[in-house]
Amino acid sequence: MKSSTTAAHLLPPKTPVKVVLVEDKPAVRDSWVKLINSLPGFSCVNACSSGEEAMRVIPVVNPDVVLMDIFLPRMSGIECTTRLKLDLPKIQILILTAVEDDELVFMALQAGADGYLLKRTTPDNLRAAMLDVLGGGAPMTSEIARRVVESFRKAAKTTKPTVSLSTREEEVLILLSKGYSNKEIAEKLSISTETVGSHLKHIYDKLHVRSRAEAVAKYLTEKA
Repeated sequence: MKSSTTAAHLLPPKTPVKVVLVEDKPAVRDSWVKLINSLPGFSCVNACSSGEEAMRVIPVVNPDVVLMDIFLPRMSGIECTTRLKLDLPKIQILILTAVEDDELVFMALQAGADGYLLKRTTPDNLRAAMLDVLGGGAPMTSEIARRVVESFRKAAKTTKPTVSLSTREEEVLILLSKGYSNKEIAEKLSISTETVGSHLKHIYDKLHVRSRAEAVAKYLTEKA
């Protein structure tokens, strides 16, 4: 699992960072709630036992980060992610998985997830990953990132959409593809983080994507 080398040493952008956990197994859920609450600057404000409950709770609670289990009863974590991203495109969702199943993780990223974590991750890596995604990163392994890029390459063979980005939007996307956070992009371009967020929204709309991972993958594909 790769994560930002500096994320673990950064303070959250605001404290406490509100986290919602979606996990159906009571023992695992309780364990993760305790883990999240033990992290400096983080608070688990709700723990949902199903995707259906998450769909009701998350729009009301409006958390900063959602930790989403893939295997949930009835509505899967992947389907829940898809629905949440349609209603709340700015919400940051990290997929939780016990086994590094490339296919399932890949499907979750296609659904709009912003990254993923293995359930056996250490507390330090959990905190680093959440800080990473809050700062504009997309925690995932290089193997999964490659799968995302390849998927867009296949799609590009059948359809070659003409996407017209502004000069500033291209600058933002280029820096995003190099792994810079929203704050770092703002500093490099001498604009506010709010303006960076606005540019990203326009980029997502134009590229028809729902996450940073998809935006970067589509950009790299178009340039390949």
